[in-house]
Amino acid sequence: MSDSFVVCSNLSFSWPDDTPVFQDLSFTIGAGRTGLVAPNGAGKSTLLRLLAGEYRPTAGSVSTQGVLGYLPQTLPLVGDRTVAEVLEIAPLIGALHAIESGDADEEHFTTIGNDWDIEERTRAQLDRLGLGDLAFDRRLDTLSGGQVVSLGLAAQLLKRPDVLLLDEPTNNLDIEARHKLAEVLEQWTGCLLLVSHDRALLDRMDRIAELDRGDLRFYGGNFTAYEAAVRAAQEVAEKNVRNAEQELKREKRELQEARERAARRAGNASRNLKNAGLPKIFAGTLKRNAQESAGRADELHSARVSEAKARLDEAGQALRNEQKLSLELPGTQVPAGRTLLAAERMQVRYGGRPVFADDGVDLTIRGPERIALLGANGAGKSTLLRLVTGTLEPEGGQIRRADGRIAYLSQRLDLLDPERTVAENLAVFAPQAPEARRMHLLARFLFRGARAQLPVGVLSGGERLRATLACVLGAEPAPQLLLLDEPTNNLDLVSVGQLESALNAYRGALLVVSHDERFLAEIKVSRWLRLAEGRLLETGPPPAD
Repeated sequence: MSDSFVVCSNLSFSWPDDTPVFQDLSFTIGAGRTGLVAPNGAGKSTLLRLLAGEYRPTAGSVSTQGVLGYLPQTLPLVGDRTVAEVLEIAPLIGALHAIESGDADEEHFTTIGNDWDIEERTRAQLDRLGLGDLAFDRRLDTLSGGQVVSLGLAAQLLKRPDVLLLDEPTNNLDIEARHKLAEVLEQWTGCLLLVSHDRALLDRMDRIAELDRGDLRFYGGNFTAYEAAVRAAQEVAEKNVRNAEQELKREKRELQEARERAARRAGNASRNLKNAGLPKIFAGTLKRNAQESAGRADELHSARVSEAKARLDEAGQALRNEQKLSLELPGTQVPAGRTLLAAERMQVRYGGRPVFADDGVDLTIRGPERIALLGANGAGKSTLLRLVTGTLEPEGGQIRRADGRIAYLSQRLDLLDPERTVAENLAVFAPQAPEARRMHLLARFLFRGARAQLPVGVLSGGERLRATLACVLGAEPAPQLLLLDEPTNNLDLVSVGQLESALNAYRGALLVVSHDERFLAEIKVSRWLRLAEGRLLETGPPPAD
């Protein structure tokens, strides 16, 4: 397995409308764990599909050595399939059970081959991923989204792959399932190529591959080392740009001074020749010589200006265009002693069954608290958020909310009108604010000029989140309590950083559901709640890996 690798040679790929994605891309990935990072839309998932053989390149070649396992970002799993069918062991299990019940048909032995230990091996694999209690005949539509992702990974691992391609494997996973996945990958000895925005998982990689402008660059070490290398390179690039800008200014200044000197000399020479009374032929020769000399000097300085511009362009190409938010939102300030929410014995029922324990759940939020709401998939976290915001009324208990606005950002980011522009949506949220103030706010959220006039429906996931935050945080009145449900799902790393900047500028109370531990640390969560077995418990941050 140590020889497993992936090779791409002069790989090119375009969409059916001839939009290019890759042009002459060449690289080799050997054994070890490689994390693949890039902004949304750069082509990470497309590259994995090319490596997996789902897409055919328009030119060049792709080859993988050994058995290939591939877990796509969106699993093509039908709800009525069973666990055994997804794991592709249903025929084996059926043959084993038939033989155990006395059926000695030779076909059963042929089906089993050398996989007599398939049940034990499968159980061990499921247990490693926290799925040890799943029955083989259980249907997929009874599983949570996180369980389906873990099951899909188990199916790939059972193939005993030499090359493993994983596309955002932590999507929909709770914290415990993320830890299980990390432990499995920690023991991986083959060739792993992982696409992820989970920085904790990327920190377990041996190297980072960055897809940038159609090229793949490799950095030794984990994601933290990659960030340090990128920062150092950015500082050097910024210094080179400053030096190139100064050099261009100097060359332009010297060109202007040379032209002014040439003009003065020409004027003086003309007066001197006239006063000297020289013959016209001799005077004309001197004048032409002076003009040619001035022309040669002008060409020399112009060439230096052109060279300085070229050096500035080259230095600018090394700069990363990663715009960061820089915000101040004093209007969202909430006094420390103010009680924003006091709820007692909240209870709801789905299908006649209570979501929470018999006595319901209690929740109090005071001042500018930053609260993380943890819990396994399906524990009722999103239901609790809907109770807090009032979009769902409790069937039992009571809720008291302070005067002031509560804003709720669901996973779907459906607060804004997709047909309206970003600027028009903000005008709806802040109708009394002068247009100049609204445009200034949008610029702070990186919607400048024509970007503010784009319809929300055409924005990327990260852009839509920024637009939604701009409208929510710039609304009148500003929200005193902000609820977020898995806000980092499907965001690239740059967008996650922008979200963190926006939330760190927010001065109100924050209640966030997230399984991204690094994100929770960056937004400075101070209070931790866990929803488990229908009870809401005060707890601490999850233990470090």
